[in-house]
Amino acid sequence: MVAPTSVRAGENVRLNVNIDHVATLRNARGTPYPDPNLAARICILAGAHGITAHLREDRRHIVDADVESLAAELRERGTLFNMEMGASDEMIGIALRTRPTKVTLVPERREERTTEGGLDVIQKHAALKVQIARLQDAGIPVSVFVEPMAKTMDACASLGVPEVELHTGEYANAYESFGGFAHSERLGIAARHAKGLGLRVAAGHGLTTANVAGVVAHVEIEELNIGHALVADALFVGLDAAVRAMLEAISHPEWSRR
Repeated sequence: MVAPTSVRAGENVRLNVNIDHVATLRNARGTPYPDPNLAARICILAGAHGITAHLREDRRHIVDADVESLAAELRERGTLFNMEMGASDEMIGIALRTRPTKVTLVPERREERTTEGGLDVIQKHAALKVQIARLQDAGIPVSVFVEPMAKTMDACASLGVPEVELHTGEYANAYESFGGFAHSERLGIAARHAKGLGLRVAAGHGLTTANVAGVVAHVEIEELNIGHALVADALFVGLDAAVRAMLEAISHPEWSRR
């Protein structure tokens, strides 16, 4: 888990803040507030490198109007907008119309509480290749949210995507029970394999200021997508402070270890 001495762990890692659960709180009462666009502005001013939002089929948090306004405002600001979505014709159409900076394809089931596990890029390879080509032919780069396994990295490379996002959910769950080391090593092995294939490597799911050190220990991981923990922390310290604390934990992972 020791990073090469030429690059310090966490040194060049970018943070995209997922603002889905700002919209979850808004939708709970059907009010116009809290506004995801305002949350995005606060995150950017606090130092976040980009904004992530997941437009789900059931619109349980982010809705179409959010995607349209976020895409327009973030494009004007020159800030990355990462749109997470399922690989359906409906979502492809929305992405082609709103033109986020990039799209991350994720698995989606109505009955799940949140995204559970990575996209099956092996069984669904042929269908995904068609949908990915539609996006990338239109100039929208695609990342795929997948389990950290070598065979999965190979399948992603053959899809022609420039980036993978490693699912860190198992690592995060194991960390809480003090069993995260093996899962951190698994992330590192997958990240190195992906990098060897010429892929950029992102990671996300279940990450907190306490456990992020075991992810950024692997210098191949260049970008994180973090949302739920940041919104939860913001209830107590404010969104600006929550983002700054996460950036500090990423850039100085040795301070965040318990």
